[in-house]
Amino acid sequence: MPEGHTLHRLAIDLNASFGGRLTRSGSPQGRFAPEAERLDGRVLTGAEAAGKHLLVEFADLPEVVHVHLGLYGSFAIARGAAHPVTGQVRWRLETGGDGASGGRTAWTADLRGPNVCELLTPPEIDALLARLGPDPLRPDADPDRAWSRIHRSSQPIATLLMDQSVLAGVGNVYRAEVLFRHGVPPMTAGRRVPRVRWNAMWADLVDLMALGVERNRIDTVRPEHEPEAMGRDPRQDDHGGEVYVYRRDGLPCHVCGTLVRKRAVAGRNLFWCPSCQSGRSAH
Repeated sequence: MPEGHTLHRLAIDLNASFGGRLTRSGSPQGRFAPEAERLDGRVLTGAEAAGKHLLVEFADLPEVVHVHLGLYGSFAIARGAAHPVTGQVRWRLETGGDGASGGRTAWTADLRGPNVCELLTPPEIDALLARLGPDPLRPDADPDRAWSRIHRSSQPIATLLMDQSVLAGVGNVYRAEVLFRHGVPPMTAGRRVPRVRWNAMWADLVDLMALGVERNRIDTVRPEHEPEAMGRDPRQDDHGGEVYVYRRDGLPCHVCGTLVRKRAVAGRNLFWCPSCQSGRSAH
């Protein structure tokens, strides 16, 4: 499932390509057809992300488009108009170019396979946002809201980090990596995580996820553990990016050489180093 940085990057790209411009909307698949008809011919006024949710607003329309990509969804933006439809496109968004030298470019965006694509009223949007924990990528995020849940909980911190009502936007990769970077045993109860450790983890997530938006991939290793610095091969994985433990089970830890382990926690595979995350030190 795409993590929060992907949705924030998508919002940036939608604003850059379609923001302030007259757009055409359609639903080649048909499942979003009535809603697309209401959107058709309107100016896109802004897109933003909250956790793993994308919100897109249009002029003179009280409702907001709410998209949740889920496990298999994608929202691909391509230069040019009237691309042939391929696959099951739930929502197609287009804006034309003016054809003049140096003029505005035509763009097409196709949404495929989302978990959710719907129009929500402002009260419904408020209710959605109220269910989410703070998003490290949003300037209005309050890490104390997450801490108020974490420090009272007996659930493992690895479970809490994946709970979107506790912390919005963090997924399986960021949870494994931030726990490793701070030497936290993943099954530690939330109430046993020191406040100073949580503050450091939050600050790290803010920086790591912002880097993810910038690079459009997840990178979590420090400079001294980059492939060039360690004389190792770059990571070969369809998720991209350099990481410490995610999907590296059975391989030696980049820091201590202990084999990385894997177990299911909160319905997803969790990866950790039993030595570096023994709780005795932080990286």
